[in-house]
Amino acid sequence: MNTLPSEYSGNRFELLVQSVTDYAIFMLDTDGRIASWNAGARRFKGYEPDEIIGQHFSRFYTPQDQAAGIPAAALATAQQEGRFEAEGWRVRKDGTHFWANVVIDPIRDTDGRLLGFAKVTRDLTERRAADEALRKSEERFRLLVESVSDYAIYMLDPVGTITSWNMGAERAKGYKTDEILGKNFALFYSEDDRIAGLPSRALHSAERDGRFESEGWRIRKDGSRFWANAVIDAIRDSAGQLIGFAKVTRDLTERRESQLALEDARAAIMQAQKMDAIGKLTGGVAHDFNNLLAVIVGSLELARMRLAKGGDIERFLDNAMAAADRGATLTQRMLAFARRQELKLQSVDCLALVHGMTDMLQSSVGPGIIIDSLFPKSLAPAHADTGQLEMALLNLVVNARDAMPDGGRILISASEMLTAQGTVPGLASGTYVKLSVIDEGQGMDSATLEQAREPFFTTKGVGKGTGLGLSMVHGFVEQCGGALTIESTVGAGTTVSLWLPVSQEEETSIVGTDTPEGPLMQTPLVILAVDDDDLVLTNTAGMLEDLGHTVFRAGSAADALRMLEQSRIDMVVTDHAMPGMTGAQLADAIEEAHPHLPVIIITGFAELPAHSSSRPRLDKPFRQAQLARLVNQVGALSSGKERISFGPSTDPL
Repeated sequence: MNTLPSEYSGNRFELLVQSVTDYAIFMLDTDGRIASWNAGARRFKGYEPDEIIGQHFSRFYTPQDQAAGIPAAALATAQQEGRFEAEGWRVRKDGTHFWANVVIDPIRDTDGRLLGFAKVTRDLTERRAADEALRKSEERFRLLVESVSDYAIYMLDPVGTITSWNMGAERAKGYKTDEILGKNFALFYSEDDRIAGLPSRALHSAERDGRFESEGWRIRKDGSRFWANAVIDAIRDSAGQLIGFAKVTRDLTERRESQLALEDARAAIMQAQKMDAIGKLTGGVAHDFNNLLAVIVGSLELARMRLAKGGDIERFLDNAMAAADRGATLTQRMLAFARRQELKLQSVDCLALVHGMTDMLQSSVGPGIIIDSLFPKSLAPAHADTGQLEMALLNLVVNARDAMPDGGRILISASEMLTAQGTVPGLASGTYVKLSVIDEGQGMDSATLEQAREPFFTTKGVGKGTGLGLSMVHGFVEQCGGALTIESTVGAGTTVSLWLPVSQEEETSIVGTDTPEGPLMQTPLVILAVDDDDLVLTNTAGMLEDLGHTVFRAGSAADALRMLEQSRIDMVVTDHAMPGMTGAQLADAIEEAHPHLPVIIITGFAELPAHSSSRPRLDKPFRQAQLARLVNQVGALSSGKERISFGPSTDPL
């Protein structure tokens, strides 16, 4: 072991004290005068030993402390109690202040006589500044939280007991601070929520996930409810131990009521818009049907008068039939719009179709309009529904006619187009048949062109037209996988083009609109005709009787079932939309009681119940030739002569 020289050993404690720089360590005599001075004291207080030894230690105190007698009291306390410790401001040689921790111990000899005092001082200015900054920060945060009035911000202990309360919490929930501290936050939940365990689940979720957020009804002190958004955050110490929760609640009652009111207002606006659309539709349909009925009634009245005089009535009957055809077309548009009628997509020869429609189109536009066509020598077949395509072209031609009130020329053109993605809006890349209807009419401005495809929009004035035509064409072409484009300039006419996909089928359906064949020769049958409308029943029975069949009539499904029990019937032809029991239900009952008796359902609807979709069906309005052909087919099927699949009738009127 190393040993110190004797001369060094005797002064080792003095050398130790003198070398300490972080503490001021010095001696005082019994009167408080400084007897020694170390390096730490010189660094803290700024005095050299020869400047301070012999001076009274009270000079380190502020004038206020000196006047209050604090230096003397410190020595007295140390002498009486054996130790004195305090913190406070002290003064350096240059007059600056520093915050000091001071310890004074009395020094006594072996006999207990007081020899002086040992004084140890530490400069805590930096630590005090940090503590003060932290205190001010905490105070500012406390004031901030307590001053917030729009949010309830408070603390919970780990089991949900409330440990703090701010102004926002008092405002939202109605409790004063002294009323709520120490209570469990479950107090704010309804009884049903408490029974369901929502408060505890919220704390468990926050503890597990670090955060929990929810919205729901909460209860105020007065028992009233408010809609609240609540966020609970888990608070953990540096070791990760849960010490509580911070809970922030916001009263959203007004916002929720505003949202509900806004939703009600939107619903009211939508209802008003719906009623407005229905009003436009009703006015348009009424106008169109009144025009058609005027033609039918007038023509039939003229035919009756001419017939009484023995005159030729053929042109009046043709006029009435043409008006009825247009009424049927309008009804089909309405049904397709209301029920999104399923299309029968097939391969269509568009050139043959347009050529077959020429006479009908020309008669539809009148003598003041010339219809021309421009077609290539050959054209790929299109993938479309034949009947709907005919209706679309007829609609476009009629629109073109209406755009030229003083007459003019309509050009129908066709071409095969190869398009890239994005070339035509809404079209994928591929090959398409482009059918265009071009007029020389008034044209449309940009605002009108933007609305042209919208349902119920029409430029024909209030009550003139349904406004469904172009929107129906647009929907039909999209269902086929194509697109509709419109090009128009005010004063220079309009071009409407149908882009239809080229068919991939090998066989092409060539469909025209020639007059259907006359009534087919049939084996006379005993047929039961069923309809709740006497006029329709009379008309259907008359057509069947004119074909040579024996017809019994029933005004309801119940009457029909009774007659079937009493008579031998070969076939039943029934309307679908009847009160009490529909035609489809009647067909089901007949199938159960008379399994081999064929039933034809006549309907004015676009759809039948799913289980009846395969039954023989005839769509209203129909002609005698269509009725004759279907009766003949069903009769042949029931006798086993041939097999035919039935669906919606596609025979032209």
